[in-house]
Amino acid sequence: MTSPTPPAEPSYADRTYRSGGGLVTGALLILLVGWVGVDAAVRGEGWVPWIALAALLTVIPLIVAFTLRPAVYANEERIRVRNPFRTIELPWTDVADVRASYTSELFAQDGTKYQLWAVPVSLRERKKAARKASRASQDDPFGRTSVHADVRDTQARVAAADRTVNELRELKERGADPEQSATSASVRWSYEVLAPVGVGAVLLVVLLAIG
Repeated sequence: MTSPTPPAEPSYADRTYRSGGGLVTGALLILLVGWVGVDAAVRGEGWVPWIALAALLTVIPLIVAFTLRPAVYANEERIRVRNPFRTIELPWTDVADVRASYTSELFAQDGTKYQLWAVPVSLRERKKAARKASRASQDDPFGRTSVHADVRDTQARVAAADRTVNELRELKERGADPEQSATSASVRWSYEVLAPVGVGAVLLVVLLAIG
């Protein structure tokens, strides 16, 4: 009697990259806008409650789109970028490069550029990391590495966005063989965000016009 075949395990586990600052900012904005909107809907008179509800339907999804939604999921086979209004999925074989200058960007082989909203570039953090690296080089001008060197200290000398881009480049270098990759390139619009924003905006314009 043969034992049942166990379910297939995923070949590669995703690494997830998100902006901590964006998550905190988004949560605070939702609380603030929700409090103001609900208060206006409850206490307002005439068309004010309906205008407040239409405004909430428009604004809340936009806050979610630009703060809570952005994320990058990557493994050794593909990268999936979840931006405010689109989700891009590419196998590493279709990726030309990943860069971080003033923004973090993904370049496809066909020349298309996608911004990585979940990996914001902080010039201030980059300058701070450069100062740490400069001090470290002055402490050890010959670049010698102690056996007791702390890897975390080395990582602290690199800005978060640059560190993330370096990790994504390493994954790209280890990308799956194109003959074995089961991932196909796709770009999908986020209708779950666009639909409520569009409906709320139309209602808001109509209510303001007749109010």
